[in-house]
Amino acid sequence: MDARLTFPRLLLLGLLGGVLTLPVAARDVKPATRQKPGHRVSVTLPGKAQAVSLDARLPTEAMAESEDTLISSLDELRSSAVLIQHADTGAVIYQRNAKVRVPIASLTKLMTAVVVLDAHLALDMPVTVEEDDVDQLRHSSSHLMVGTTASREDMLRLALMSSENRAAALLARTYPGGTEAFVARMNRKARSLGMVNTHFVDSSGLGNGNVSTAEDLVKLVDAAARYPLIRQYTTTESYVLNPLAGGRVRQFGNTNPLVRDTQWDIDLSKTGFTNEAGKCLVLKARIDRTPVVMILLDSAGRMTRVGDAIRVRRWLERNPAALHQKVALVKPQAPRS
Repeated sequence: MDARLTFPRLLLLGLLGGVLTLPVAARDVKPATRQKPGHRVSVTLPGKAQAVSLDARLPTEAMAESEDTLISSLDELRSSAVLIQHADTGAVIYQRNAKVRVPIASLTKLMTAVVVLDAHLALDMPVTVEEDDVDQLRHSSSHLMVGTTASREDMLRLALMSSENRAAALLARTYPGGTEAFVARMNRKARSLGMVNTHFVDSSGLGNGNVSTAEDLVKLVDAAARYPLIRQYTTTESYVLNPLAGGRVRQFGNTNPLVRDTQWDIDLSKTGFTNEAGKCLVLKARIDRTPVVMILLDSAGRMTRVGDAIRVRRWLERNPAALHQKVALVKPQAPRS
C-alpha cells in the first residue's frame, strides 16, 4: 500500500502548492462537487474558525499546465524503464530498458486479480482479515484491521484500487489450496501469457522476488484489461467499505490520482512502490482517441511516475503521428542504482 502523508505535511504541501487534500473518515465524507480548473473553494481546517481559500484544481491538472511536463522528446522521461505501446496494434512507440528485469511491487496485484477471477470463486462470499494477512516483511500500514469481514469482491476492489496488502494476502490465503497454490497459479498464468522474464513470490508485491520487465508487463496489462471488474476497480476513484463484521465504515481512495482527472480517459491503472522497485505505474488510456499502454518503472520522487504519464500524454497529443508509426523509438539506458 502506498505510503500516506501525515496531516501537518499535507497541510504544508497544500498551502505551498495551492492544493489541499484533507484525509477524513468515511462518516465525515460528503458527496463532492467537481470544480472547474481555476475555481476557488473554501475549506475549514480542523480546529480553525476561519475558512482558507485554496485552488480547487487537482494536483495533476496543475501539473498538466506546467512547463515541466512539456517535453520535446520522450528521452526526457524520468522513469528508469519505460515502454509506450499502441494497445490495439502492439506497435511500440517508445522504449527504454524494456527488457531489464526489476522488482514490480504492487503491480503484482494485477496478476492477483486475474488469478482470483479465473478461479470463478464466489465473489459474494464473506472473508475475514486474519493475523496471517498482516505484513511481517515491511510492516506496511493498512486500514483493514484484523477481524474485518467483507465480501471477497470488496477485498478484490481494495487490493486493486487502494493497493491494500492485507486484502491481497487474504485473496491468496482463501484460494483453494491456500497461498502456496495461489502463487504457483500466478506463475503458471504468467508463463501462459508469454511473460518469460516474470516471477511472483506473493500476491501483494511486497517481496523483492516479484520481478518482471516492461515488455512482460504490457502483456499483463493487456490480459488484465479483458476483465471488466479489473478495469472497473483499478479506475474507481473511491469506495466506502461497510464491513459485514469487525472494523468500521471507512472510505478508501485510488492510489493513482490520474483517475480523478477529467483530462484522462483511463481504462486500467495500477501503481506500485517499494524502496527497491521505486515508484511504478502502468495504465491503459485513450490519447487522441487511440488506446495506449504506458509502463513506467523505477521512478524517483513522489510524483515522478504521474508526471511522466502526463509528459507522455502531452507529447503524444502534440505528435499524433507517433501513435501510428511502425518503428520504435529506443533509448538505451541502465537502470538507476
